[in-house]
Amino acid sequence: MAEAESPSEVFKRNTAATMRAVAGRRELDVTFGPDNASTDGVSARLPTPSRDMAEGEVSILRGEADALALKLRHHDEAAHSQNRPPGGTARAAYDAIEQARVESIGALQMEGVSANLDEALVERCRRQGYSRVVERDDAPLAEVLALLTREAVTGKAPPAEATAMVDMWRDEFMEKAGDAFERLKENISDQSAFADVMRQLLQDIEMLEEAESSDSEDGESSDESEESDENSDTEAADADSAAAMAAQGEYEESASDATDDMSGEEGDAEMMAGMGDEEAGDATPQQRPNYDPSLDAARIYAPYTREFDEVVPAEELCDAEELSRLRRHLDQQLANLQGVVTRLANRLQRRLMAQQTRSWDFDLEEGLLDSARLARIVANPTHSLSYKQEKSTEFRDTVVTLLIDNSGSMRGRPITVAAMCADILARTLERCQVKTEVLGFTTRAWKGGESREKWAADGKQPSPGRLNDLRHIIYKEADAPLRRTRKNLGLMLREGILKENIDGEALLWAHDRLLARSEDRRILMVISDGAPVDDSTLSVNPGNYLERHLRDVIKLIEEKSPVQLVAIGIGHDVTRYYRRAVTIFDADQLAGAMMEQLAELFIDEAGGGALQASRRRRQQ
Repeated sequence: MAEAESPSEVFKRNTAATMRAVAGRRELDVTFGPDNASTDGVSARLPTPSRDMAEGEVSILRGEADALALKLRHHDEAAHSQNRPPGGTARAAYDAIEQARVESIGALQMEGVSANLDEALVERCRRQGYSRVVERDDAPLAEVLALLTREAVTGKAPPAEATAMVDMWRDEFMEKAGDAFERLKENISDQSAFADVMRQLLQDIEMLEEAESSDSEDGESSDESEESDENSDTEAADADSAAAMAAQGEYEESASDATDDMSGEEGDAEMMAGMGDEEAGDATPQQRPNYDPSLDAARIYAPYTREFDEVVPAEELCDAEELSRLRRHLDQQLANLQGVVTRLANRLQRRLMAQQTRSWDFDLEEGLLDSARLARIVANPTHSLSYKQEKSTEFRDTVVTLLIDNSGSMRGRPITVAAMCADILARTLERCQVKTEVLGFTTRAWKGGESREKWAADGKQPSPGRLNDLRHIIYKEADAPLRRTRKNLGLMLREGILKENIDGEALLWAHDRLLARSEDRRILMVISDGAPVDDSTLSVNPGNYLERHLRDVIKLIEEKSPVQLVAIGIGHDVTRYYRRAVTIFDADQLAGAMMEQLAELFIDEAGGGALQASRRRRQQ
């Protein structure tokens, strides 16, 4: 007798069939794994449901599947890209409003899809911590505009978790662009017309004009020949990277089971416990008995205890056999990216050449013949031949630290791509004789760990400060060659590692390590997918406690430190925190973003100016 099919397998089969029907694509390949929901137009990947198949989880997963299917059915990427703003917040808003359009079409046509999308939206708002946004500047404008668009088109108010955040901007946006929101509803079925109205909306709220002006100024100030050359390299690298990423789908499907086995029942239980604790962290101040609002004004950030914090080398967090297995998984993903390494290295090497300040010594007795002075010899043969010789200064010693968010929200595709990019960047910079350090930050537990237990045993004093055990991971030290530490990067693929993220203290830790270095130039690159979140801490402190500390640390580094700070946000607007930052909305864009940000840092004003002056002299 055939063995009965498990409920999870029945659910997967039914969800895949429904997704194909909603998308109108019978050949759509639907797979399940540890990644976040994603699609490349030909295939789709959904998170694997847990064993207990909780009712709420089922609706959320169906909502994520419906959102992807509706985008496949109603979204034309070519038409979308034609009017897409050049970058920054305007680009993020443009993408988010378009996603709200396709989801609204499905919600208006199918009641069941509408319910699923609502569940998925509530979960996303809860996971992103929108209920803890207390200041206008902290609200992600792209998400606010998407929620207002959804409300204008479907009549549905934002979820309770995001209502306060949206209301902070509602009056201003409606006053400036109320008519545009109405026209969005009228053109919901026509993507091109919708895009025109969307751009007008962004202009009305003074978002699009600023982005285009900034882009225009950047274009005018750049060297045209260098820009053309670099754009060609970027396009080639991105094409290779995209092809490689597409070719990896088959491996990811087979690797997902291994990753699930790796985490085991204990890892699943721990993750579910953490999710439960996150729900507790969304409580309002009135529901937090150990939070004393009177302490807010005078409260200085501090951990309740550092006794249980740890800074640990990656190789100490799992045995050598498992580390080798994880590294093999990473190598399989990197197999088709070897050509990208060469291209990226060449681009960075050109940028590094801009650090050389070239000049000439003239009237020498040997060297290169100075043709500019031949005329005086013709006029007066008694003059001796004149020679010249180029002189240059050496590069400034440079060290780069990659600080990678190892929180639970990075699980799946984002952390995989982050590990791949760290490997590529370390190899690239090693070719350029630039030392590279790779660090990660998370916590040791979901529920506050031993720090919270100690606080409870001590009487649960109000507003105790940071209330979790930090775990800072050293994947690669700056002085260690990559060949000796390359296995460590595979540890990022181990799901049990990814928990909470306390960004401020991690930033200080990485910064202090850089300050101890002797190199002349020190660069710190932060890669994260969200604001700092630790529900154990936020449940008994002000809602912006961790975020306020992060802002203070960033301000200190940017204004007073010799360390150059740059950040890349994956699906999260980090430009509201960091002065030099970029936000990407697909993890596969990370490699290009990392290289471009570093390349810009490697040219200071003096070096860039000297290089361009040298080029102009050669052309003359």
